[in-house]
Amino acid sequence: MRHTYILVLILCACFATAAWGQQPAPNPLNNWSEFHRTDMTRDNPYEEVLNIEHVGELQLKWKYSSNFYGCSGAAVANGMVYAGFGNGQEVALNPSTGDELWSYQTGNSIYSFPAVADGAVYFGSEDYNVYALKAATGAQLWSFSTGNQVVSAPAVANGAVYIGSEDDKVYALNASTGALLWSYTTGNAVYSSPAVANGVVYVGSFDDKVYALNASTGALLWRYLTGGTVYSSPTVADGVVYIGSDDDNLYALEASTGTLLWSYNGGGAINSTAAVAHGVVYFAADDFSAFTAYALDASTGEMRWSYDIENNSDGGLSVANGVVYVGSNNGATYALNASTGAELWSYKNGLPLQPSVANGMLFLGENELGEIEAFGLP
Repeated sequence: MRHTYILVLILCACFATAAWGQQPAPNPLNNWSEFHRTDMTRDNPYEEVLNIEHVGELQLKWKYSSNFYGCSGAAVANGMVYAGFGNGQEVALNPSTGDELWSYQTGNSIYSFPAVADGAVYFGSEDYNVYALKAATGAQLWSFSTGNQVVSAPAVANGAVYIGSEDDKVYALNASTGALLWSYTTGNAVYSSPAVANGVVYVGSFDDKVYALNASTGALLWRYLTGGTVYSSPTVADGVVYIGSDDDNLYALEASTGTLLWSYNGGGAINSTAAVAHGVVYFAADDFSAFTAYALDASTGEMRWSYDIENNSDGGLSVANGVVYVGSNNGATYALNASTGAELWSYKNGLPLQPSVANGMLFLGENELGEIEAFGLP
């Protein structure tokens, strides 16, 4: 399945059994509750434990394996870790031990990174459905049937769930009931995960375009044509949409109009999702034999540093507390100094993707064995 190569990475208080890492208790602001995080930047500004001084001490604490190819990556919220797997299961794990707290079986593989909000966990499945489960127990709240596989990760905002499908559509669903609020048809499959900011839904499509839709009505506000398939998901910061394309370019578009502000050619397809923190945008470009991680000035597109790694990268980058986390198909995950690009830590772990950083812990999805791996300080 082609998307597995381009992808496109919580216990209620009564279940919490131990402190995470070096923190006395989970901090709700320090959660990683959906693919983009709630600020749509893939940056966790609340992380205080893992930093450039201590990230080199990270150790594997536990791993949970489905023993089946494929993984969504891990959402972290409410003292639980949520993830989906290629065997069709969505699970909730204890963040301290990795013990399974509940599981829910769908009809096909789950590559959709879950979103957790208001006591529910939302995700899509290759069985064509979008699901909402009770976050504490895994009981089904509702499901909504689309016209094809759902690989896109949902974004939740203002009582609505926004998600794309391989049926070429972007959907807005009532978060409480699953009722259809609106749908918008693009020109091809939507694997991109929507980002929602200031009443606008931003998303990419296989039709080479980036779309901006009114979050309330689904009306088209603008669209921007790139030179290749848009697998990646948009990141939104300070009135700018950052998104990569298979045409080797990272685009910075004015969020209100879609006007091109700048673009940067990374020398390879940009299928992973960028992260933005402190005026810098981080992304990886693949030429299918090697990849380069870049840091650019978010305002101008001027390169600040680059870091070359063998083999390609399909997982999204994440940033937290001065550290950039990125996985490579060479079988390793890297932690880089966000200011300089210097390597601080690496770990060999198969086919890593979608790093999530929360409460002093790093959680990684791993495709080859369908695993969630958790790392913390000694």
